[in-house]
Parts: sequence; structure tokens; C-alpha cells
Amino acid sequence: MNKQILKSLVFTTLLAFFTGSMNAQDTPEIDAKEQSNWKLESIYSLNVTQSSFTNWSAGGRNNISGLAFINAFAEWSKDDLKWSNYLTAGLGGIKYFDSPLEKTDDVLDVQSTFSYGLKDPWYLSLLGGFKTQFVEGFANPGDSLFASKFMSPGYVNVSLGIEYIPNDNLKIMLSPLSGKFTIVQNQRLADAGAFGVEPAEYNALGDVVTPGKNFRAEMGAYFRFIYKKEILKNINLRSRLELFTNYLEEPKNIDVNAEVIFDFKINKWFSAMLHFNLIYDDDIMITDRHGNVGPRTQFKQVLGVGISYRMANFQEKE
Repeated sequence: MNKQILKSLVFTTLLAFFTGSMNAQDTPEIDAKEQSNWKLESIYSLNVTQSSFTNWSAGGRNNISGLAFINAFAEWSKDDLKWSNYLTAGLGGIKYFDSPLEKTDDVLDVQSTFSYGLKDPWYLSLLGGFKTQFVEGFANPGDSLFASKFMSPGYVNVSLGIEYIPNDNLKIMLSPLSGKFTIVQNQRLADAGAFGVEPAEYNALGDVVTPGKNFRAEMGAYFRFIYKKEILKNINLRSRLELFTNYLEEPKNIDVNAEVIFDFKINKWFSAMLHFNLIYDDDIMITDRHGNVGPRTQFKQVLGVGISYRMANFQEKE
């Protein structure tokens, strides 16, 4: 697991900065006529911290940590048609010198939306989304069995609805016809009923009679809110809120996925990032420190300072 995290982190980092350098230096300028239908933006970030302690009375553990992140956006528009694409990929880890490498962040999130203009600013939109992680994750340091891995879980979302797009900074979509599909490829996790799939059936001896399902389909309603803005000079806000309710099973229990990212630009290369992420899914069972099992509100906060590089074929609006 440790080597896998390290290799994936190195790969993500090299991919981000190799792509950024190649695009920044080697890509010829696109003729304005050819690029007018495309709006492209990508942000590559690398944050690294290192701490060491010698005869430090307050205590501490020597460590090194890193986080590589890619945010990319591509939108094609012509007449009444829009095709918007978002990519978020990130991987981070921390290595205490006296213990194995631990994962601190891991996400792969892709969304693509095709929209047809009805009457400005309203659109009929078809959205497709995919979300998973790169490497194995463990509930506690030192665990021998992983609690998640690539495509365990994997989420696919397909939604058809109405979208409100008054400007480039705001998009609001409501879909009364949405499908959420959960994939748990690992059979051990599927047998345990992880991430809401149907668990395995066992006999009195503890043998598996019917294996757990690797796939779960839900039909319901979906809501998405996207907002981005330069709130102050060199301080950019990016936010996304997603809600989903299952028509057939406990429709009052709403799945929530929310994130807020603040980017603080220091200069062309250096920046700071503050990232908040909140998730609630009634189908995901979490064990607390007292041993109680049930759905919980998940919260993640990341603060990083490091190298950041932005590429775009348009100027940010003041």
C-alpha cells in the first residue's frame, strides 16, 4: 500500500507539472477564430511540508507530507449549445519517519454537462458524472485491511433537468430524473455491504451463501449549485453543492456533497489553498471512536501553501 500511494503521488505530481510546462512552453498560440468556441482553464498545485525535531522539549514526530492537485475546466459553446467539463484530481500523503506512509487526500472526480438553450438564461441539460479514488484507504493507521480502493466505491451519476446559467460564475441545475449508481468492485467490501450495496448472505457456519452485490442503482432527484468568483484581489472562491434524494428508499434522507475552496494567489508560482469538504450519505456506515456504527457527517479541511500554476485562454474577470 505504501509504495502504491507513493507511486501514485509521484505520478500525479509529475503529470500535473509536466503537462503544465509542456502546455505553457510548447503549445503554439491558437488562432482567435479557432479558440473562440472553447474556454479552457487548468490549475496545477503542489504543497510539501517537512518537520524535524531534535531534543525538542514540547515533543513532535519527524515527518514529510505532500499534496498534488489538478483542477481543470473546458467549455465549448456555440449558439444555443454548451458542453462543460470539470476534472478534479488530487492525492496526498504524510510519512512519519518512524511509521508507514499514510494517505491524507485522494480524489478523482469528472463531470460533463451538455446543455441546450431554451430561453436565456435557461437550458435543458444532460449531466454525466464519475467519482472514485486512486489508491487504497485505511480506516485507522496500522490496519491490515483497506476500507476503500479504486472503484470501491465508484459513483456514476446521470441526470436530465433544467439549468440556470445567468453568467460564467453561476450554474444551478435541478433534475427530477436522475440516476445514481454505486460500484463496489472489491468483493470483500461488497460482502460487507459497504457503501450501501446489498451485503452477502451467510450460513450458520459463516460461509458465504450469496455473495454481496457489486452494484447498486438508485433513481431520484438531483440538485447542483456551482459558484466561483474573485471575492478580493488575488483571492478566488470556488464552490459546489450537490444534493440527491432516492425516490424509492427513504426520500427524506438527502445525500449531500459540498465543497468550498479558497485560492490565495501570492505571485505567478506560489499560492495558498484552503479547502473544505462536507459529505453525508445515509448509505455509508461509519464506526465512531465508541464503536457505534451508523451514517455520519463527514468533514475534511485542508490548508496548503506551495507551488501553483494556472493556464487559461481567457482573462479572469475583476
